[in-house]
Amino acid sequence: MEGTQKPRMLGWSIAYIILLLSIFLPPLSLITAALLMVPVLIMYVKLGTRRFLVHYVVSLAVVYFVASLLAGWLGALLVSVSIFFLPPVIQMGNLYKKRAAARTVITAGTLTLLGELLLTLVVCSMFGLNPIGNMKRFMMDSVQTLPAQVQGLMAIDMDTLVQLMVQMLPLYMIGFSLFYVVISHWLARKVLVRSGESIPAFKPIKDWMLPKSFVWLYLLALILEMFVKDSRSMVFTVLLNLLPLLMAAFAIQAIAFLFFIAHVKRWNKTLPIVGILLLLFIPPAYFMFSLLGVFDVAFPIRDRMTSK
Repeated sequence: MEGTQKPRMLGWSIAYIILLLSIFLPPLSLITAALLMVPVLIMYVKLGTRRFLVHYVVSLAVVYFVASLLAGWLGALLVSVSIFFLPPVIQMGNLYKKRAAARTVITAGTLTLLGELLLTLVVCSMFGLNPIGNMKRFMMDSVQTLPAQVQGLMAIDMDTLVQLMVQMLPLYMIGFSLFYVVISHWLARKVLVRSGESIPAFKPIKDWMLPKSFVWLYLLALILEMFVKDSRSMVFTVLLNLLPLLMAAFAIQAIAFLFFIAHVKRWNKTLPIVGILLLLFIPPAYFMFSLLGVFDVAFPIRDRMTSK
């Protein structure tokens, strides 16, 4: 077993080097950037601390050397990107070793990555880089590049639109963190389980259920939205970020409910698959699915269906 593990870990080190070097190649970056944490997470779980550090440091040294040949600043930038994603890897890897529940792993990894993003914003602001101001200027320039006809179709003026987009920065950061951690967990767990590790999986989607407190929070947010009109107030910013998150959570809850119905009725999975397609490609259905998710959490619909 030890003899086969060495070439496998060497292979994952090479894969990590290739992923890091390819994240600035436009055709590949969208895919490879989402996979950066996977090889490191696998090596961290399968190797001891010292052996992991050897593989990791050697991989970064190779990346730095190759990238520096292309551009002097590129090597340092790639190493910085790698180190940025290391804390959530360590957090998730330690929880894997403790056989923690999948939800605990996802929560810890997401909060760690989100905390790093917030810390990055604070540090950049301390050094006078003003990332939020730069983001606002970038969005203004992007909107101005649109054709005049498209700009004329906007329901609100450009300054207000950009201001709202900047206020939704917490939502983007949460979405970014959750996306990276979920993708990394899903892929790394598959590899680790095949290699003999015992990593707990999520519950079947039909059994997913949000806490009932989410319903009260959603109702409170909807009520406050009717009365808060000042777009620059803190409450408005919180609602602007909170409501899309709650709607997404309840929409996913609705999909879980459709899987539950298919299971209870002994149907095939056509119904939930159609629901997923509607959710992805027909935006008006998004609110209806969120409403269905609210009803699933708020009322004992499942208990009644099971008793019947």
